[in-house]
Amino acid sequence: MNDVRLSPRRALIGVVFLLAACATNSTVTGPTLPSSPQLTPRQTAFLDTLEQRTFVWFWDRSDARTGLAPDRWPTKSFSSVAAVGFALTAYPIGVERQYVTRSAAAERVLTTLRFMYNAPQGPQATNVTGYKGFFYHFLDMQTGYRFEQVELSTIDTSLLMAGVLFCQSYFTGADPTEGAIRAYADSLYLRVDWQWARPKPPLVSMGWRPENGFIDYYWHGLNEAIILNVLALGSPTHPVDPDAWTAYTSTYLWAPFYGQQQVNFPPLFGHQYSHVWIDFRGIQDSFMRAHGIDYFENSRRATYSQRAYAMANPGGWKDYGPNIWGLTAGDGPIDTTLMVAGRQRTFQTYTARGAAADGIHDDGTIGPTAAGGSVAFTPEIAIPALVAMREKYGDNLFSTYGFFDSFNPSFDFGLAPRQGKTVPGGGWFDTDYLGIDQGPIIAMVENYRSDLVWKTMRKNPYIIAGLKKAGFTGGWLEH
Repeated sequence: MNDVRLSPRRALIGVVFLLAACATNSTVTGPTLPSSPQLTPRQTAFLDTLEQRTFVWFWDRSDARTGLAPDRWPTKSFSSVAAVGFALTAYPIGVERQYVTRSAAAERVLTTLRFMYNAPQGPQATNVTGYKGFFYHFLDMQTGYRFEQVELSTIDTSLLMAGVLFCQSYFTGADPTEGAIRAYADSLYLRVDWQWARPKPPLVSMGWRPENGFIDYYWHGLNEAIILNVLALGSPTHPVDPDAWTAYTSTYLWAPFYGQQQVNFPPLFGHQYSHVWIDFRGIQDSFMRAHGIDYFENSRRATYSQRAYAMANPGGWKDYGPNIWGLTAGDGPIDTTLMVAGRQRTFQTYTARGAAADGIHDDGTIGPTAAGGSVAFTPEIAIPALVAMREKYGDNLFSTYGFFDSFNPSFDFGLAPRQGKTVPGGGWFDTDYLGIDQGPIIAMVENYRSDLVWKTMRKNPYIIAGLKKAGFTGGWLEH
């Protein structure tokens, strides 16, 4: 395979965002709808179905022998280390929802942690799974070894470790299996050498390759790396200094976009991933204290501004509106530029789409995970959007394992796509499910419904330590 995908964040590097000055609204208001709507029986039943089908994707498609989760399915693919982290997060949800027994989930988790811990680590380029406690972005599904020449990924390792620590805090039973889960979780997390991953302190590098060393891009500005920094700060063995957090937040862009004053980041996944595991309601670092909100409210505003952008629809894309919205990283139909009805249109396959004050990257492709991952922030608009998408597009978008990754109603002019399928009169639909987009859906729906992941991780000592070293105070951190 020659089209190895970059991580969601790295897919953004090199993308030239269109200037969004004309889209920025100087009138700033907060969301006015209630944050906890009364769900209709139809909405409740839909969430039941969505959670169960999404869970079954992780349960069925992950390798029961190793625990490795595929990057995508049914297209044959490598394993995504981040998808393994989301799979580990899904298993306890399955226990609480009675999709699987606690003992079956515990066995699957232990299998996964044992495999990841015992897989070979080292500086060589082949026949290893990772190095310095980090893991390569993609792994061969059969061997677990590095896939081709992908990078040792600091963010994908962080998403894996978040799932590992969630299982550590969830499986607290006295039986040998749950005891082993906690031990392996400790061993995996404590060996990650975060200090090594800072070749140019204070920021953490995005990755490393044995062929040419560290990638010369570093985690800064608001994005999905909040969880990375919290984990790096909280490590009792190889912690980074608090100046890493100061440097990370120093390049935030606080600006209005479609009526919402916020720290901007165009794709919604950057406002969602870290929130899968960390409950940011009521806790603040120095930046958020100075601006009078918390990161939860910031993600809520980002979601509202994306919906407002879709309703304004400056690009004139088909179907955009109050219930059809959501730009994030995901699949697309083809890489090409066309003239459509006298207007130049550029379409892409996998990329990080988004809309914010610092840029717009939009080709008419919507990812249901954008709304799904925002259910906990904005249930009053995200749940109706998910229901509307499911009802409007039917089985072309929603099937055995929940939502296919993405769709583009505007891609409807007889051109064969590189992936997925076209439906006459309906546009383009992906035919793959992606692990890193399935994960936020099930986790954030469950956080909305029961607080499961959040309340479990509020007890994790490493998460607490990392947040406090970053300067977070208030709320549940004070108890």
